Amino acid sequence: MAKTTLGQIDSSALASFGLESSASESSHQKRRMSIDVLRGMVMFLMLAEVLHWEQLASASDRFSEPVQRVLQWIVFHTTHVQWRGCSLHDMIQPVFSFLVGTSLAFSYTKRIEQGQSWTRMLMHAIARSLILITLGIFLRSLGKPQTNFTFDDTLTQIGLGYGFLFLFGGCKQLSIGLGVLGILCTYWSLFAIYPLPPASFDYPAVGVPDTWQHHASGFAAHWNKNSNAAWAFDVEWMNLFPREKVYQYSGGGYCTLSFLPTLGTMLLGLLAGNWLREESQARRRSLYFLLTAGVCLLGAWALDALGVCPLVKRIWTPSWTLWSGGICFLWLLVLSWICDDAGYIRWSYFFRVIGANSIIAYVMSWTMESWVGQAIERHFGFAIRALVPEVYRTFVLGWLILLVFWLILDWLARRKIFVRI
Repeated sequence: MAKTTLGQIDSSALASFGLESSASESSHQKRRMSIDVLRGMVMFLMLAEVLHWEQLASASDRFSEPVQRVLQWIVFHTTHVQWRGCSLHDMIQPVFSFLVGTSLAFSYTKRIEQGQSWTRMLMHAIARSLILITLGIFLRSLGKPQTNFTFDDTLTQIGLGYGFLFLFGGCKQLSIGLGVLGILCTYWSLFAIYPLPPASFDYPAVGVPDTWQHHASGFAAHWNKNSNAAWAFDVEWMNLFPREKVYQYSGGGYCTLSFLPTLGTMLLGLLAGNWLREESQARRRSLYFLLTAGVCLLGAWALDALGVCPLVKRIWTPSWTLWSGGICFLWLLVLSWICDDAGYIRWSYFFRVIGANSIIAYVMSWTMESWVGQAIERHFGFAIRALVPEVYRTFVLGWLILLVFWLILDWLARRKIFVRI
């Protein structure tokens, strides 16, 4: 728990996804509000799943054609794409991962200034990794009859890579960039070398229906759902742990080995964090951000378009690392212009409150959504049923749950209560 002067959240020791003060002030570093705002934005996107826009859009006959198109656009960007491509919702986990690296750039320097030894910092990083993995498994086990050992959750993925991320903490930018390249090339090679399944491969047996329309052909087929190298690894790895039944596949196609390219995303964030620390070099920072984003986006597009590596978030293909990383650079740069350079932060209070205790917000979304919804229904359901047409009730209830969550987070922030790992 960290205490600060929170008359303004901008001076607080906020947690970067519960990991570390994202840009804690030191004698040489100015706090970067852009990091806190971006964290709050993506956390809000995650919490907003409770709105269930798809149910509202299903009542299309009640809306005009332009409104229907808007609703369909919102539904697309508040859900994950089935396999290939990208929606705004797909950016939640990449931004989390990216900001972990960004925050490490500040926290690493701060700990060095405080005189902490490298060994002590390494032990701290390892402890964080274990806590994140344990918390991820715990949350994924809620409602299960026994521990649900899974390693494709956001927290476990970050935890698996965090110790390796720390090893790059004191490296030069070139070494970090080469690290990203090496990780992505290795991960790509793993998929490219793994043999394609035979024509008789039983896809329904691994959770892929015959009606599945997202299989790639040719070389890109090496990255098809539940028939790739990462899936084969999990068939062996996941069955090393006690389970209700033998592991055969992930319904969403997710995999443990995604932590490797996720580490690449965190390293891109570390690059961004190191540039952000150079507060006197705003123009150069902007140039570096724009050039890196351009290279990432162009490279990802080319890899996907040429069939060399399809853009798939669920298995975190190298092209996805580059694509999402490029968007992260641009998103953070724009917020840096607005919040850090121009100093316009008043508008962002709503998001900063969420970002201030993002680890609490994450846990609340897993543990309290149903309970809060039931409490609202129990005490105020009569008013909702009387005032709100049935087609809108789930949507309204979702906003009320969000409001309760935000008020809890605001209460914590105003009392300078911040939880970090």
